[in-house]
Amino acid sequence: MKLLGILFITFALALVGTKIFEGNWNLLFSGNLGMAVFMIFTGFAHFKFQKGMALMIPKFIPAKMFWVYFTGLIEILTAIGLMIPSIRELTSILLIIFLILVFIANVYSSRKKVNLFKADYSGPGMAYLYKERIPMQIILITWTWYFGIYLN
Repeated sequence: MKLLGILFITFALALVGTKIFEGNWNLLFSGNLGMAVFMIFTGFAHFKFQKGMALMIPKFIPAKMFWVYFTGLIEILTAIGLMIPSIRELTSILLIIFLILVFIANVYSSRKKVNLFKADYSGPGMAYLYKERIPMQIILITWTWYFGIYLN
């Protein structure tokens, strides 16, 4: 849930910034900037914690490092797409689909007790899934829908 702090703090700062510099509260910009910064952080995490990320992928899927880097790149590209008004809605739809698909890896990694940062199997297990990951996924999907589709 610490990552959500990035989303909320960026949103709040952007909202205050738009009020100061534009004279109004720009929810659309601020919400999408918050998610874009969040996605940049998570995207770069794929390159910093690549071994731990690879453990999140089920054994039957080949080329694990390819998928780790590829999904990291996708996350960075969605950050860019959210900031381009002409492709924001499509990016948001694709991001929601991506978040649902990535959740499957989170279920798998929780069952296996993957510790992303240590790249071993000493993680919190299913408690992480129920207490943190599911609520976070709901927030991310709802946020993406609201700011990328509904307000767009």
